Amino acid sequence: MKHPVDVHVGKRVRHRRWMVGQTQQQLAEKVGIKFQQIQKYETGMNRISASRLWDIADALDVPVAFFFEGMDGEEGAHDTAAAAHDILADKEALELIRSYYAIPENQRRRLFELARVLSDAP
Repeated sequence: MKHPVDVHVGKRVRHRRWMVGQTQQQLAEKVGIKFQQIQKYETGMNRISASRLWDIADALDVPVAFFFEGMDGEEGAHDTAAAAHDILADKEALELIRSYYAIPENQRRRLFELARVLSDAP
């Protein structure tokens, strides 16, 4: 049976990997394991050891704590984290975010302001 923490951490690995544009194979090579193991980690089927999580965090350029964000027991924080996970589960939303951050900063600010104005439109 999958432990909820292992599932949560696995999802955070998958989301971060996708956000930085890495394949499972690329992450596996950086960490020194087979991509099938990354698949098992991302589904929560296999638990990630502390040292392996450290290596994954390094390969994905995030602190280890990143993988546990949203796991605190507070009801409101959990609801917010769940909503964020729903958005991050959508490949189109993730692709939009990645594309957005690929735009030069000055143009990105103008695009952000345009989006803000459009979202307030009736």
